[in-house]
Amino acid sequence: MITLKELERSYPAGAGKTWVLRNVSLTINPGEFVTIMGPSGAGKSTLLSILGMLDPGFAGEYYLLDQAVHKLKPKDRQALSKKSIGFVFQQYHLLDDLTVAENLDVPLSYRDVKSSQRASLVADTLDRFRIVGKKDLYPNQLSGGQQQLVGIARAVIANPQLILADEPTGNLHSEQGREIMALFQKLNKAGTTIIQVTHSEENALAGSRIVRLKDGWVVGDETVSGKQ
Repeated sequence: MITLKELERSYPAGAGKTWVLRNVSLTINPGEFVTIMGPSGAGKSTLLSILGMLDPGFAGEYYLLDQAVHKLKPKDRQALSKKSIGFVFQQYHLLDDLTVAENLDVPLSYRDVKSSQRASLVADTLDRFRIVGKKDLYPNQLSGGQQQLVGIARAVIANPQLILADEPTGNLHSEQGREIMALFQKLNKAGTTIIQVTHSEENALAGSRIVRLKDGWVVGDETVSGKQ
């Protein structure tokens, strides 16, 4: 699914550089549920941004689905991202002036999906996530947990092979957080590869593997106990 070889990211700082990621080499196989952990400033969100092709300014090699991302033109990276990746954010990033159903339709509008098929996919997804009753509501009419549920539904509606989640339960209370992690586990068991960034050890235990960063370096890579 993903191979990183000596991935690095730095920013100019005076006469030198500030390093955010150093010599990151990882392989993530299809169907894994990987958690990236580390203290603030470790490079977690930067790594996730690179994996999501939101940050092209890295050095090293990045392969996704056998495609050399580091060699792709910007438009080809964008096409690969839209086709293969779903994003879940801590801040939800729903469009405030669109209803729940309209928010779900947005990712489909980026693809060559006929309007009749789009309507069917939206209806199926509303039913799958048990939010049919919320379809005509706007984000500000939903609780935080409901907004995040819609965010995840939006991320998976186009059936991406990979979900990238940045602190997906950061704004939720503990019970809502556990519900979101249970949903991720269900999606993962159905075949979706998931990579999440979190500070929560409890959330990390929902996955199958933990990669730990510190000062931009990979300092740990472990299988979650009892999971292979």
